[in-house]
Amino acid sequence: MSMIGRYLRLSAGELERAVREPEWVLEFVEELDDADGDERAGGGRGRLHETGKAWQALDFLLRRREFPVDLVHGEEELPGAEDWGYGPPSLIAPDRVRLAAGALAELDPGRLVEGVRAADLAEARVYPQGLWEDEDSLHLVTAEYRALADFLGAVATRRHGVLVWIE
Repeated sequence: MSMIGRYLRLSAGELERAVREPEWVLEFVEELDDADGDERAGGGRGRLHETGKAWQALDFLLRRREFPVDLVHGEEELPGAEDWGYGPPSLIAPDRVRLAAGALAELDPGRLVEGVRAADLAEARVYPQGLWEDEDSLHLVTAEYRALADFLGAVATRRHGVLVWIE
């Protein structure tokens, strides 16, 4: 089983409810995941996002650039939440999502990986280590970076926050 980074877009009211009722938001995610198989329901499209196995590489590269928001692990652990795979989920508040979206818009994917080789990720023991044997694997990271930037841009436009977790 692979470790993947996941994101859930939540309105201000949903964020408040998630803090009060962490079991509710877990059920909500499960419903969205179940609905993804039902094309008529629309699933979690627009609400859910995954960075796949690139989550730790994104963390490594964003920290290297002193990115102002912790996009991979979130900024505030969801109070009372249980382990959702590899720890409890964390929140990124709407104002911090807007900050992140603006910073992502200014950081071109090419600049994100500038001066970094896949071997650097392997040496830093970035998950999944076997992926970094191929120099072209950095394209996976830049593709996931673009998709995350698009997702968070849409979240920021709605003035929503996100819940982040690794599963």
